[in-house]
Amino acid sequence: MNNIINSVRLIGRLGMDPEIRAIGKDKKVAHFSIATNEMFKDAKGSKVTNTCWHNIVAWNGQAAIAEQYLHKGNEVAVEGRLSNRNYTDKGGIKRYITEIVVNEIRLLGNAPASALKE
Repeated sequence: MNNIINSVRLIGRLGMDPEIRAIGKDKKVAHFSIATNEMFKDAKGSKVTNTCWHNIVAWNGQAAIAEQYLHKGNEVAVEGRLSNRNYTDKGGIKRYITEIVVNEIRLLGNAPASALKE
């Protein structure tokens, strides 16, 4: 059961190219977001699509993979853990962020044609 504690697996499409930062000489971090879609029918029987955006953080080797292979529109599978953090913005307001810290990234398919044209 220890393997399923705080475990997240998602399949979605990147909403942007990963933002890569070097930290010191030998560390990298990648930040990007993926969208997942949930489809259902409402009370009137109409099809409804609910899109949810997820903030993703990848470190070191996974960041290098993100930097080299991931681009806006790519379909990916990510496996990792939830991480919550907070900070105080310039206005003095406390902000909370929930992210998925990646253990593994897999590129699943081609980007949609619209993303390839950009």
